[in-house]
Amino acid sequence: MDHITFLVAVVIVTALAFDFTNGFHDTANAMATSIATGALKPKVAVLISGVLNIVGAFLSTEVARTISGGIVDDTLVTPAMIFAGLIGAILWNLLTWLLGLPSSSSHALFGGLIGAVWVGAGADAVHFDKVVEKILIPAVASPVVAGVAALIATYFAYRLTARARKKSVTKGFRIGQIGSASLVSLAHGTNDAQKTMGIITLTLISAGALDHDAGPPVWVIATAGLAIGLGTYIGGWRIIRTMGKGLTEIQSPQGFAAETASTAVILTSAHLGFALSTTQVASGSILGAGLGRRLAEVRWGIAGRMAAAWLITLPCAALVGGISAAVVKHGGTVGIVVVALVGAALAAGIVLLSRRNPVHADNVNDHHEVAVTAGPAHVGTAA
Repeated sequence: MDHITFLVAVVIVTALAFDFTNGFHDTANAMATSIATGALKPKVAVLISGVLNIVGAFLSTEVARTISGGIVDDTLVTPAMIFAGLIGAILWNLLTWLLGLPSSSSHALFGGLIGAVWVGAGADAVHFDKVVEKILIPAVASPVVAGVAALIATYFAYRLTARARKKSVTKGFRIGQIGSASLVSLAHGTNDAQKTMGIITLTLISAGALDHDAGPPVWVIATAGLAIGLGTYIGGWRIIRTMGKGLTEIQSPQGFAAETASTAVILTSAHLGFALSTTQVASGSILGAGLGRRLAEVRWGIAGRMAAAWLITLPCAALVGGISAAVVKHGGTVGIVVVALVGAALAAGIVLLSRRNPVHADNVNDHHEVAVTAGPAHVGTAA
């Protein structure tokens, strides 16, 4: 415990804060379609998702090892660099949540870390070959694979039930969605909670508290799982609205197909140690499910905005992480305090802006777009 300095403790707390934002930012990945089709009540959905995210955190540590010892050189990384990278990731998560954009929390984290380490330790400290192999290639391939799988599954779901009573089909697939959405939540915990585990493990390695190539201790697994589970329970309603009602009008067979495809892709990638974006997988699945139903409306304008957010997430988070790292590098302790205060002020401002147009469990299915208005604050909880 001698290695756990005040700065290391601050980095760990900041990492768990990111994990919390990751939870409510990505609740939609598992539960948007089930909420949209009425398979689950909104508050029940986020409770189930939160619990299963915690359980999923204990199933694997391959992704955590990829982050703690794969994409950056842990011998050159310092806790201050990691702190700077986390600030970039948290701010991007909050900004895209405010806009209702299901961008990638994973890429926000990777971008923030890469930018901070690049500025703080030089380009040689970033393993760009691993970034391409473990992050960029899965980022391109995973939504395509999930989308095609969901499209095929949706097509056959409607073909096989074409002569059945619509009411019976809807009821049956809604029941199925409870199971498929639960599996996505479990898979999300297995993949995304590990990213924070990897960051905390990297911090402990950089501080000398763990050996190089060490895996996450049990307490790291438990706290990361709990943080993402609590964030998930809060419910990222703004993004749930976009994914559940924004891309396409989801019916229960489509929801079941999308969730099943997402689960298969996420669990496979977690087993292989690919730190992919569960947001991109889930979005690809929903889009594929929309294309798989004849005459279904796909809102390509919203899909285009989401794709644009995916493209700029990693570089934007890297830019903020790099700027933060520069301040920390040249300012020392004062720089860390400045970055922390500016980050906290910006985060508070984003939360206050969200209260001007709150989205919550009672109105999450009302409309398919989220806007930030300049009018007076409404009564309600924006999440």
